[in-house]
Amino acid sequence: MNYPDGIKRKNKTIYSGKRGMTLESDINDTNKYYLEKDIALIYKKPTPTKVIKLDGNRIKDGFYEIPSTTDYNGIYKGNYIDFEAKETRSKTSFSLNNIHDHQIKHLDSVLRHGGISFLIIRFTTLNETYLLMTKDFMEYINNNDRKSIPYEYIKNKGYLIKEKLNPRLDYLEVLE
Repeated sequence: MNYPDGIKRKNKTIYSGKRGMTLESDINDTNKYYLEKDIALIYKKPTPTKVIKLDGNRIKDGFYEIPSTTDYNGIYKGNYIDFEAKETRSKTSFSLNNIHDHQIKHLDSVLRHGGISFLIIRFTTLNETYLLMTKDFMEYINNNDRKSIPYEYIKNKGYLIKEKLNPRLDYLEVLE
């Protein structure tokens, strides 16, 4: 690309549409393993969309009808499970901008109604994935004014999920 100062610069395109897909893929593989082994029924929730225009089987235009609640829900040992999965490149904190207010309210509501709710947070740069229970998440946001949760808090209050071959991210092992 040529700029007004005459210096040629390379285009550096930043793609953000696939952020979180590695974590999502690992969780989907894990959930498939849980289903095949009859351990749990946990599914990725689709985002409610309204299709405006179709071209054969391809969606040409549409929009999100309502905000989605969380990424996953299901049943494990007779207990309702609901959780959100997030990735961050930060080495020092998890930004609360990564989770929406309606998702926080939903996780808290699941907890208040006796379900199991939590966040799975992957620090991609550190190659660490943690499960943070909603109780600890809510305790932090209700008692702090920061716009992020420090890595140390998540490390101390959360549970490290070790990566394996099968299941990839055995988060149910952590719940036990």
